[in-house]
Amino acid sequence: MSRDRGPEGPWDLAAIYDRVATSLYRHALMILADPAAAEDVVHDVFAALAGRRVPDVMSIDAYLRQAVRHQCFTRLRRRRWRAPAGTDEPALLEAAPAAAACHDERIAIEQALRSLPPEQREVVHLKTFEGLTFQEIAGVTETSINTVASRYRYAIDKLRVALGRENERPAEKESR
Repeated sequence: MSRDRGPEGPWDLAAIYDRVATSLYRHALMILADPAAAEDVVHDVFAALAGRRVPDVMSIDAYLRQAVRHQCFTRLRRRRWRAPAGTDEPALLEAAPAAAACHDERIAIEQALRSLPPEQREVVHLKTFEGLTFQEIAGVTETSINTVASRYRYAIDKLRVALGRENERPAEKESR
């Protein structure tokens, strides 16, 4: 039983929102690559939940992540146009306070991430930023662990090429 639910009472959506909204937003942002749309998705998921009885689920966090994911891909399917490349796109990655000298590298990483298909961007986000295992990602994305591992591997290969590190092997990277 979640700490946000009483023994017989309803879910405390405010407490749940405070705990998971930032993580859900970052997940939506990595899929959509659009901050406003990511905010809308998280808002819409919580608004829909507030308007009805919360389903009886083992983990409200997992339920919300799945709902956000589904809403993101629904929005992607509905998009009829894309902003042209090279426009002033909002940041996907948050700048670290002490990383002012790494601004150009952060921009290069963002551009490389934007070049990935949403499904690969999502797997990279869940693995790298959320720390989920391939098995956990498979559960979130409702795909096989092999599909998740392939998406991650293809994404990492594309990122290496985009960042000019295509000849770098994982062992070389770890020794840095």
